[in-house]
Amino acid sequence: MFAIFSNFRKALRPLAGLAAAAALAACDPSALTNIGGGGDGPRINTGKPIPVALLVPQSDQGAAPIATSLENAARLAMADLGEGVTIDLRVYDTGGQAPAAAAAAQKAVDEGAKIILGPLRADAVNAAGLAVADEGVNVLGFSNNPTIAGGNVFILGSTFDNTARRMMAHARRNGKSNMVVIYSEDVAGQLGKLAIEKAAEEYGVNIVGSQGYQLSIEGVSAAASAAGRVVSSGAADSIFITTAASNEAMPILLDRLPGAGVDPAKVQYIGLTRWDVRPDLFGLAASDGAWFAVPNVARLESFSGRYNSTYGTAPHPLAGLAYDGISAIGTLAAQGRNDALSATALTSTGFTGTGGVFRLMSNGANQRALAIATVKDKQMVILDPAPSSLPGGGL
Repeated sequence: MFAIFSNFRKALRPLAGLAAAAALAACDPSALTNIGGGGDGPRINTGKPIPVALLVPQSDQGAAPIATSLENAARLAMADLGEGVTIDLRVYDTGGQAPAAAAAAQKAVDEGAKIILGPLRADAVNAAGLAVADEGVNVLGFSNNPTIAGGNVFILGSTFDNTARRMMAHARRNGKSNMVVIYSEDVAGQLGKLAIEKAAEEYGVNIVGSQGYQLSIEGVSAAASAAGRVVSSGAADSIFITTAASNEAMPILLDRLPGAGVDPAKVQYIGLTRWDVRPDLFGLAASDGAWFAVPNVARLESFSGRYNSTYGTAPHPLAGLAYDGISAIGTLAAQGRNDALSATALTSTGFTGTGGVFRLMSNGANQRALAIATVKDKQMVILDPAPSSLPGGGL
């Protein structure tokens, strides 16, 4: 039925305009698996330039520098592809808005794009994926939000689930079995808490307490005190924090916790996000000996160095996602398969990216190899290097 009405629906698109696209952000692309694609992907001729659409928020004043960095990284990856693989990169502006992203995705496919790289934010990725799901075109979004993954939408951002599993496995191997979770009472904090709970169940770790907080000095202080009471009772040997290092609550939390009875010399601090992005935190007593995950440092530094030498500036922390997307497309195209952009191909192998090896999963999420880092003498030290392969297949 969908094929019968395809041309009719195409004719109505100009009339529907962005009003219809606005509604897409609230939908779930994973529900579209059975309606005309589910990410089967159009066939390509790997001997010819592969049309790839890059959707970035060029006209969004707040995100324009990120858009530039993503495009630069994509072009750097194109230059690194082996002989015989050529990418025809076509850049489309989303303005940072979901309706515009949906319209840009449809325009890109109408103009011949065989796969979409981007957009940046979860709602825009969701909208773009839904806009082209009926044509079986896959979207490799820069989001790390697994709730929008599935169907023809794959996310490239490192997920909380991936990090939580890596940290939980390390904690279990090192004798930690009872944890308190501190999380921010926002979407990111809730997703982080769920990821930690899921990983804890998988690895046989007990969550003996969970304490949320609103972003305020009083809210963070109250959460620290509540966590301290659990630790002081002897119920916990570790504390898992979802708060991003860049969040203004983080230094307050790390300052308050030791005074609340969470002694970093006796209780293991664990971070769900990268603390190395804010090295000023390393001067706080609670950071000493803490664990957090980072990508393969050598590969990340290599990418940053090449980017800097090419463009004269450091890449945005998210820029590597665009490089990884182009690298994955190029890797599959180099195999000469005309279904290189299908969901089957995209999930059939692992790839080497700017932060180490990674692979895309059939549920639209990803796995990334991560290193375990700690802080010693106010410096980051790698405790357990990122593995060179992922369990269950891939590189």
